[in-house]
Amino acid sequence: MNDVSGFGLRIRLTASATFPAGITLSQFADDADPFDLPSIQVRDTAMGLNGDLIAWSKANPIKPTINIIPASDDDRNLAVLLEANRTGKGKFGARDTITMTATYPDGRTITLSQGVITDGMPGQSVASAGRLKSKAYVFAFEGMSRA
Repeated sequence: MNDVSGFGLRIRLTASATFPAGITLSQFADDADPFDLPSIQVRDTAMGLNGDLIAWSKANPIKPTINIIPASDDDRNLAVLLEANRTGKGKFGARDTITMTATYPDGRTITLSQGVITDGMPGQSVASAGRLKSKAYVFAFEGMSRA
């Protein structure tokens, strides 16, 4: 039997300036994918004039999205990270280097390294159903290892 349960997922995140001791995330949303690792393109292709396939390697960042319960402790921590790294007039971002380790229920782990936070909701939105919208935080990483 294959058990594909995600119940018990934990993510440990360290940010060089904002959270050097690290934080643990476990308060994942119910209305969006809690931890999404979308596909990445590793090769690109084209066809030569006479139909010959041409292929080359292509580097792309690994861009996970974490969806968190709104107004939770995890949301507050990630909002602090987002704001610390946001720039604006008279405001310089923290320029955190982020490492993220996801531990799955079966004990497997993946570690994403040399990353940054790229996107997040700067405030709280309300859905038409009358509830607060889950908060999505997006990251980009250079490396990944599995254990």
